[in-house]
Amino acid sequence: MSTLPEEPWRRLPADVAALIRPELPALRDEILQVIAAEVPDYARPLEGAFGRGIRMGVEEALGNFADLIEDPDSPGATSREVYVQLGAGEMRQGRSLDALQAAYRVGARVAWRRLAAAGLRAGLSPAVLCDTADAIFAYIDEISASSVEGYARAQQTAAGERERRRRDLFAGLLAEPFDVEVVRRLAAAAEWELPRDIAVLVCAVEDLDAIARRMTQDALPGRVDQVTCIVVPDPGGPGRPAMISSACRDRPAALGPAGDPHEARRSFARARTGYEAILAGSLPRELVAVDERLAELALFEGREPMRELAVTRLAPLDQLSEAARRRMIETLRAYLDQRGNAAAMAAQLHLHPQTIRYRLRQLRALLGDELDDPDARFELDLALRGLSGMRAGPGDDLT
Repeated sequence: MSTLPEEPWRRLPADVAALIRPELPALRDEILQVIAAEVPDYARPLEGAFGRGIRMGVEEALGNFADLIEDPDSPGATSREVYVQLGAGEMRQGRSLDALQAAYRVGARVAWRRLAAAGLRAGLSPAVLCDTADAIFAYIDEISASSVEGYARAQQTAAGERERRRRDLFAGLLAEPFDVEVVRRLAAAAEWELPRDIAVLVCAVEDLDAIARRMTQDALPGRVDQVTCIVVPDPGGPGRPAMISSACRDRPAALGPAGDPHEARRSFARARTGYEAILAGSLPRELVAVDERLAELALFEGREPMRELAVTRLAPLDQLSEAARRRMIETLRAYLDQRGNAAAMAAQLHLHPQTIRYRLRQLRALLGDELDDPDARFELDLALRGLSGMRAGPGDDLT
């Protein structure tokens, strides 16, 4: 079990083992008494699994120490699993390693005092007594290291189990159909309190970890249909909007509408559409709350029919040069915004009213009576809004 470059028990004569073995039963009882008196966490009756574990640990430690002196290479002497399990047990009980390490120090001190007295009675030389002290404290260090390893292993196991339960909860919240009883069970297993409201935030896969780390521990990151997203509990609660904004700083993301947990899939679908709109250039590359951009999203979701509408309604402008077409579209936009008021149009476009009147004559020559038909004006307005929301192609990948 040793990780030491030099094992001091190898310097001891093998017959020292025979000298200390008769002392072990009484030494065990004394160590247990002193541990109970001096280590507050262990100041209770040594009963049940707890008592068996401590008693076994002390007995194993003493017996193995004698075995190491007698034969440093014997399989029993090099066993370390009991100390690994003691460390793991402390972690599972929710305690730090402080109490166990203190118990080891107590055991070493008591063992040295009793074994030194036995060695003096047997006439051991000072050199052998010194080597015995070195062996006891080095042995305790090795035991302690094994328990540290066991504690770390148990932490890793617990962390892995916690993450698995959080992944299961994430999947349950976004499952179709939603099963409230399953979600309640998964939330309890993950020690996650079901909030009144949740929202889903969709972001790029390369941004997921960075955004999730900046959020509170109750945020649940994951992937649905190859889309990376985060379930955000209580998104409108105190400090939460600022937290979300800070977490997404300089990173494009779409936040779906908040709602009851059973509406998580709806929030995800809306956030996904919002993120697609960001990638397509229909929304700015920043954090977007989809409920605040419904008009842009409506145009984006209807982008195919909007393209057809733009092609149909603006077809008369296709005969113009590109520069002339841009001027006419600019003039048409101002006409619809200002309801045909030439003075207001001139102010909007920063042009002379005479220039506006000239452009209006050109526009009427191209579009005719459509400028006076309410239904045609509505469709022209939609066509122009659709054009403004089609500035770029998909560009990026959702995953």
